[in-house]
Amino acid sequence: MSAPMDPLVKALLDGDQIQAIAEVRRLRDTGVEHERIVIEGIEAAMDQLDSKCTLEQFNLLEIMLVGRAVMGVIKELYPSGVPPFQTKGTVVVASPEGDVHDLGKNILKVVLTAKAYRVVDCGRDCPAERLISAAQREGAFAIAISGLMTNLIPRVRQIRDKITERGLGHIKVMAGGAALKQASAKSLNVDFVAQTAFDGARYLDIIAGGG
Repeated sequence: MSAPMDPLVKALLDGDQIQAIAEVRRLRDTGVEHERIVIEGIEAAMDQLDSKCTLEQFNLLEIMLVGRAVMGVIKELYPSGVPPFQTKGTVVVASPEGDVHDLGKNILKVVLTAKAYRVVDCGRDCPAERLISAAQREGAFAIAISGLMTNLIPRVRQIRDKITERGLGHIKVMAGGAALKQASAKSLNVDFVAQTAFDGARYLDIIAGGG
């Protein structure tokens, strides 16, 4: 990590959105390109946060504060969204029908956005048909489902079959969340089960050719 980025990385890791945005403006005023700020600032901070997120050090509040700061910086850099040259690919995220919780989904959205993915959020309590239609319409290469309740597993299992029926078998299906991460990929009929949002991002990096 280069020295000019240190204050930005620190502000992001402190969850200080105001200071992080101020640092971005300072960097931009000195001629630092947006892409470098993303790679050496945002991604570096997310990598450091990733390394801290062991079971012993996991702090949900910290992740949310960092996430808020990251999103503030991204909006400062790209008011209309991440530009095409910056995008590794499109991922559709949702909490499945019957699950009104969206904290896990929102954390994943922050992590993926910070890592230069275009994220289409279908919200919570999302029917499989709406999820798959969005993936088809948006040209997504992956679907990510976050579930907190075990009784949703049968619905999650149906997604792969419904995708295949539509001729979209090339789209990868990733699951995560408190309930789903306890199950195997085979039992959920998905391609990958992420233990954390960062774990999911690493998997997507591999299949998107970005890792």
